[in-house]
Amino acid sequence: MFEVDLSRRAADISERVKNRRILAIGAAGSIGSNTVLVLSGFAPACIHVIDQNENALAELVRQIRSAAHPFAVEDFKTLPLDYGSTALRYFLASEKPYDLVLNFAAIKHVRSEKDPFSTLQMFDTNILKQARLLGWLADANFKGRYFSVSTDKAANPASMMGASKRIMEHIMFSDATTKGLTGPITAARFANVAFSNGSLLESFVNRMQRREPISCPRDISRFFVSLKESGQICCLAATLLDDRYICVPKLEPAKHLRLLTDILTEFLDAYGFEPEIHETVAAAHAALPSSTENGRWPVILTPPDTAGEKPSRRIRGCR
Repeated sequence: MFEVDLSRRAADISERVKNRRILAIGAAGSIGSNTVLVLSGFAPACIHVIDQNENALAELVRQIRSAAHPFAVEDFKTLPLDYGSTALRYFLASEKPYDLVLNFAAIKHVRSEKDPFSTLQMFDTNILKQARLLGWLADANFKGRYFSVSTDKAANPASMMGASKRIMEHIMFSDATTKGLTGPITAARFANVAFSNGSLLESFVNRMQRREPISCPRDISRFFVSLKESGQICCLAATLLDDRYICVPKLEPAKHLRLLTDILTEFLDAYGFEPEIHETVAAAHAALPSSTENGRWPVILTPPDTAGEKPSRRIRGCR
């Protein structure tokens, strides 16, 4: 959806990225890694990636090494650091100031607010560490552009996760927490990222690989962007937006709203299967060997039961 935007504004993006120093925090995940790949095409002088997930950092390096096009970034570094830790503060003090800082670190699933302890960790990650990082960047003489990814759930939030990201936006745009920072501060809100880490769609792939029945909620539709599109959105928002603006892609319900059960049907069709609906997990497991031999994959359709989720509209189930 955003190829035209990138092409049209390529010169402006290049002006703000070429030969510049980039720090990408929490960028070993789906959105962050795809943003790093997009930005690398504009020849920055350096990209340093911070992420607590050491395995994801290793996979990012493998992805870069096996890419069809050369990764033309001379100073590329990955560090398995907690972005709210003293180690990161020392790292920032040891490096020359960055020109562009992008923050993707977040606890982003509504299901993570299942207990007070996880919710406290969500507040710490999404709000307190963000404020701490902004202060550390000011101490490190950061004068460049700062970007943090938000979520469409921050609009009229119906969950603690959405509310925490909405507060995060206020933290970013507050004079009190950004004292000493003079560059533009921007954000982006967008829809679900198809087949991203931990997503329902990724679970379709994982369950098929493990030869398990696939579960999917009934009557829930969502807006989606692809992994590549998520990186393109963040690149555009991080490099082009004016100070204290939030990028929100324009998606049309009639064109872009997708029923989850329809996506599951198309996913199975791509692998040569049709959905076979079962009422229980036990029945679906029992049917799996014979069903798959006959081109069918057992599916359990579940009622929507995640608190804080917003059903975009109710549509009838799997075709």
